[in-house]
Amino acid sequence: MASRVICARILPVCAMTDQPPYRDFSPQIDPVKGKTVLITGGTGSFGRKMTETLLAHYDPKKIIILSRDELKQYEQRCELEERFPADKLSKMRFFLGDVRDRARLELAFRGVDIVIHAAALKQVPAAEYNPSECIATNVNGAENVVWACLHNRVQRVVALSTDKACSPINLYGATKLASDKIFVAANNLSGDIGTRFCVVRYGNVVGSRGSVVPYFKRLLTQGAKDLPITDTRMTRFWISLDQGVAFVLSCMELTQGGEIFVPKIPATLVTDLATAMAPKAGHTVIGIRPGEKLHEMMISADDARSTYELDDRYVIEPEFVEYTRKSFAKVRGSKRVPEGFHYSSDINPERLDASGIRGMMKAYLE
Repeated sequence: MASRVICARILPVCAMTDQPPYRDFSPQIDPVKGKTVLITGGTGSFGRKMTETLLAHYDPKKIIILSRDELKQYEQRCELEERFPADKLSKMRFFLGDVRDRARLELAFRGVDIVIHAAALKQVPAAEYNPSECIATNVNGAENVVWACLHNRVQRVVALSTDKACSPINLYGATKLASDKIFVAANNLSGDIGTRFCVVRYGNVVGSRGSVVPYFKRLLTQGAKDLPITDTRMTRFWISLDQGVAFVLSCMELTQGGEIFVPKIPATLVTDLATAMAPKAGHTVIGIRPGEKLHEMMISADDARSTYELDDRYVIEPEFVEYTRKSFAKVRGSKRVPEGFHYSSDINPERLDASGIRGMMKAYLE
């Protein structure tokens, strides 16, 4: 069956011409055609959307969901059975396991061509209170994924990161920075195995379980007249689940090994987000939580020295390269960002107001 692959393009957020562009980031080829794809943490928001997208629009040989929650796997299987025919469902496999268990990963990764590493502990307060647990999953788990991939000669690995990994001030961000470093450095270990590892770093995901959007929706459903705002100056990067999935797939296509890919996405004031969701609701300032930044950053001025710009993304290239790869400056015709550049939500030129947010988040605001 032929796969439907959409070439990368820019779509308008809404009819207003002063809103930033909406990029769908779709790959120009099918990067998973005939491949066995394994998604760690595959029962989460991202994993579910990736699975649905692969089944609906691409042609993988097999999709393996690896997670540690049997109930979520059962629920995901039931949801897929309601949406897809038998020939699509025959590609699905569900594997119970934890990224902390290297032996289990080595077993699960047998015959796998592509690994998408989405498993992580992500809640900032929980990480601060339970640091050893966060380190065990986010850092030791990343190391286990690398070794299991090398052991099984996996071809491509894309690890999901976060804007909190850039100049981190909380434990969660620090563990994800360590994870990023592990995956970037893993390319130097692959030798004749040839596995190529890359990292995808982006901001808050609209509609994901951990985002503020479902939290605000729940408060409004309960009849709240005011929405809690940590600080009226606070800004955040935003990306939709569809965009996040497409971005991962296109980075899978582009990677030479060792890059940290950063999408060009809009930022918004948190107050504008609250206004978009409830125009008549008031705002109650509750103060910034411990470990929380006023503004998020995805590329620091120090990272900029090895960063290149493409039409729809930035690429932070690896600094220590003991394997064969070509720089994006030579391969893709990109340009180096200027000295002192940094990509932060407060100075991002692509800014959504309440109207633009409603256009981007329509499916989640209804």
